[in-house]
Parts: sequence; C-alpha cells; structure tokens
Amino acid sequence: MPVATPAQYAQMLDAAQAGDYAYPAVNITSLVTLNAALKGFADAKSDGIIQVSTGGGKFASGINVGDNVLGAIVLAEACHRLAERYDIFVALHTDHCPPDAVDSFLKPLIQATADRRAEGKGNLFQSHMLDASNLPLEENMALSKELMKLCAEQEIILEVEAGVVGGEEDGASGSHDTPADKLYTTPEDMLAVYEALDGLGRYMFAATFGNVHGHYKPGSVKLKPEILKEGQAAVIKKFGEKAEFDLVFHGGSGTAKEELEETLAYGVVKMNIDTDTQYAFTRPIVGHMFENYEGVLKVDGEVGNKKVYDPRSYLKKAETGVAARLTEACEHLHSTGKTIFKK
Repeated sequence: MPVATPAQYAQMLDAAQAGDYAYPAVNITSLVTLNAALKGFADAKSDGIIQVSTGGGKFASGINVGDNVLGAIVLAEACHRLAERYDIFVALHTDHCPPDAVDSFLKPLIQATADRRAEGKGNLFQSHMLDASNLPLEENMALSKELMKLCAEQEIILEVEAGVVGGEEDGASGSHDTPADKLYTTPEDMLAVYEALDGLGRYMFAATFGNVHGHYKPGSVKLKPEILKEGQAAVIKKFGEKAEFDLVFHGGSGTAKEELEETLAYGVVKMNIDTDTQYAFTRPIVGHMFENYEGVLKVDGEVGNKKVYDPRSYLKKAETGVAARLTEACEHLHSTGKTIFKK
C-alpha cells in the first residue's frame, strides 16, 4: 500500500525531521505528470509528496467540466491504483487553497476522505494546505483552527502558512509586488501560530524567509534561512523540544543546493517544486518538435510522420524529464535512498 496511511505519513515526517532531510512535493496535473512523479521518487528510492492545486484539479477534469474537486479526486484515485506497483511511499496533498475556496475545494475533499474511510478504505488525501497568508494573522489562525479540527477527525495533516511567498504560481496568494517585509515570517508570528494550533492535531507550517514562486536569475531572490532557525529557537525556548515545527519550503525551484541544505537543519521536511518540473516536462517536447519539424507538421501537403506526432512519442520524453528533475531534487534534499517502505 505505497500511498501512505496516516501513521506511515507521520512516520515519514518524523524520519525526515530526525534525519535532517526533506521530501520534494511535486505538483501534478495529469496521468503523465503523476507517472513522472512516481518514477522520479522510485528511481531515487525516496518517499515523496504528490500534490494537486485548485488549478491542477480543474485542468485534470477536462475543458468541458472544469471541476477542481472532481479533477483532484480523479488524480488521487489514480495515484492510489498506480502507486501499488512501487516500493516507496507517497502521500497525497493539496496545494495553496485560498480562504475563498475552502468551502468549494478543501471541505469537499475532506468529506471525500471521510466517505472513503466510512467504506473501510484509506484516506484519499493525507494532507491539505490552507493558504490564508493574505489574511491578518489572527483571522488566518481562526480559519486554520476550524480546518484543523475537521482534518484531525479524519487523521489528515493540515499545512498552514504565515507570511507571503512572493511571485505568483497557479493561484498562490503572493504577487510580484508583495512588500518586502511580508516575505519574512517573524519569531513572534511563529509563536502565535504554535499557540493557536497546539493540541488540535498534527500540522506543517510554511514559514516564509524571502522565498518566491517561479524561477529567477541568481541574486534576484534574497533568502534568509536563519529566520527559520530563529523562529524555531523562540518556540522551543518557550514550549520545549516538543514544539519544533515541521516546516515547509515553498518556491524551491531554482534555489541553489547550498541554500536548500541549510534549511534542512532548521526543520524543513517538505519542499515544493513546480516551476522546475514544468520546464523539465516542456523542454524535451520542444526539442522533439524542433528535431522532427517536418514529421510533426504536414508541411506543403505532405503526410508527416505518425511516429513523431503520436503524443506518446513526446510525452514519454516529458515524463522522463520530470522524473530526472525530481530525482535531482531528492538528492539535493538528501531523501535519496531513505524510503521507510518495507516489503
């Protein structure tokens, strides 16, 4: 059962925290990207996290349907079936749900897990993210507490965020003109998050330290990982070692290996990667089209070459490209070879 149970997911996160490594969390939108994720983790012999955004779910349901909940359920159910063939664990997660989509996206998916459990099956999703970072922290935590209670009833982990991740990515709340001070979570913010959520259930915390969605040239993004260290220290000093956060690094694409590694010592157990894997998907397709230009197009009334315009010919290359980039992410986050799966 390589889609992790709640207990196995908790064990995954505990192992990462204790071992100073993290899991890549890769966004999927289709069967091809799902298979790429499974291949990448399996090739690295790493457990991992596969996630669906509201936009990804909408895309997966098809142009005529456009239902983000249905699409997310379809991808999750497919993962449950396909993952059975692999000797690693994966957890299913939803990414960046804004407050105005809680009732239309998160709550129906939490209910889908409740319905599945009532049938004697495992959780559909193992964790969900609420991105209420655009709200004042007090309002953010009030909504987080409401969802924490719903999630805890179904043994689901909730991911919360305080501080804004810059840039813009598939519905994420940040923007390119986010004020600089909003990109950095303070120790006071981290204390407030702990005090609001302590005792309600297990959660992950996306504290921001200058991270930005998207891909930028070196020097454009000013990361301050020491913010995570200072925040963890403040919380542990006041509440003890049990208060250490399971932290999440958003906007991991394009980040130097050294900067990724520094965050691992400060409690990061999950790093989101999307922009880099999108490019890893598209780049081989572009190469295929350029190399087979006259075959993929019926130029000047010719018939083309079915072998190269068959979508499988280039989508297999895309799957391989994403898997390779994900395997590289596992190496950078030191999760390679550390699956907790036992036959």
